[in-house]
Amino acid sequence: MKKTLLAAALLGFGTVTVQAFAADNELNLYSARHYQTDEALYSNFTKQTGIKINRIEAKEDELLERIRNEGANSPADVFITVDASRLAKADELGIFAPVKSRILEERIPAHLRANNWYAYSTRARVIVYNKESVKAEDVQTYESLAGPALKGKVCSRSGSHPYNISLGAALIKHNGAEATETWAKNLVANFARAPKGGDTDQIKAVAAGECGVTIANTYYLARLMNSDKAEDKAVMAKVGTVWPNQKSWGTHINVSGAGMLKNAPNKGAAVKFLEYLASDEAQAYFANGNNEWPVVGSVKVSNPALDTLGKFKADALPVGELASTAAEAQKIYDRAGFR
Repeated sequence: MKKTLLAAALLGFGTVTVQAFAADNELNLYSARHYQTDEALYSNFTKQTGIKINRIEAKEDELLERIRNEGANSPADVFITVDASRLAKADELGIFAPVKSRILEERIPAHLRANNWYAYSTRARVIVYNKESVKAEDVQTYESLAGPALKGKVCSRSGSHPYNISLGAALIKHNGAEATETWAKNLVANFARAPKGGDTDQIKAVAAGECGVTIANTYYLARLMNSDKAEDKAVMAKVGTVWPNQKSWGTHINVSGAGMLKNAPNKGAAVKFLEYLASDEAQAYFANGNNEWPVVGSVKVSNPALDTLGKFKADALPVGELASTAAEAQKIYDRAGFR
């Protein structure tokens, strides 16, 4: 499905009136997911329901600022993004409306939904190590990355990135703030270089020997594993992966999720869309199209990379709880010099 072309005025952050969209049989989606594979996800919804999707894509902060500026006149029906900390931030701004849906309550596990938003897919934060310079048995936990044996061997993306903030928030929940701050300081002391780049950059740095170990989302690994490019195959041949904390609280997961906006002009369409995202067909799109795990446990996944990564024990910490320690995690990182 091709994106609906909107008026040039919509590209700014000024007030947009509801009349800018037809109200019947339409859904106005503000999306911070930027995956081409989602095109099939959205077009299938239109085929099933006849509801046309008008989509605006931008970065999370831009979309949230836009929604705030639009106020009661916002045309947005649904906001969708990745990472629990981002969804929690949106919720704190008061932009979501609660949705009462038996379908969503039955299909989405309680720990993967909050009061005003729902997770629809998960990615795991795994440890990636260089097979020649690091032993798998030495990096079995997130905590082990701060150990003295890994001095000068750790690569990371920015500590201000939501993926790392969410992990820090989870560590605070499980280990306490004091232990997490000690961990962060020792982690920084183990850096091979200053944080930079994204998860794929970290994986490639580990393969190149620039560092020995990193943390990365599984869907970045799956992309490389499914790639036909010789250079990507060479990267994956040099690295190994570990499911962290399998003997304790489990591997930390990121989520992709969405909620209905409180000023949504098309609330009926919004609820239908949220329920559709929890359907077997949509859940399969997340898994097979973008290498994410579905949140609905009964959905069958047909993705060679995810199959290769195998089963693991995931952290069952309720995703909504991460909001309460996310700000503290950022402060801890700042004090530790993890920027």
